[in-house]
Amino acid sequence: MLRSVWFGVICAVVLPANLLAQGTIFVVRHAERSDTTAGAPAMMATDPDLSEAGRTRAASLAAMLKDANVGAIFVTEFKRTQQTAAPLVKVLGITPVVVPAKDTAALVGRLKKVGANALVVGHSNTVPAIVTALGVATPVAVADTEYDNLFIVTLGPVARVIHLRYR
Repeated sequence: MLRSVWFGVICAVVLPANLLAQGTIFVVRHAERSDTTAGAPAMMATDPDLSEAGRTRAASLAAMLKDANVGAIFVTEFKRTQQTAAPLVKVLGITPVVVPAKDTAALVGRLKKVGANALVVGHSNTVPAIVTALGVATPVAVADTEYDNLFIVTLGPVARVIHLRYR
């Protein structure tokens, strides 16, 4: 929860309201899956639910973003992305948009037209591609064992990214 407080401080200092109005995309990987062993890559189940740790992380994400003027939420067809977004969906009353995980181009096209701040919940192999496709020049990486990355992409003539970690 301490990191949630720091996230709020960072948003207040680094991301003033006029910057958020330019279009900010919050990009995260889904939270921990129920088939994940701490510190080790998972043996992928077909479409696992979130674990208890994942549900806790999803709640933390919602607490952090509830006041970030998120007007759109994008998830993939997999339960783990939808369950990660679910607490924020509930708080904001937004219906998430499901975009196939393999269709980064369609997702990015929609993000550039959304006209609001947005949350994107992807996967370890899609988050870097999404951030790059949004125009960020510096590549990012997400390891199979990482669930705590939060990439804040500010759209504009030159896209910028802030990389935070959250619990």
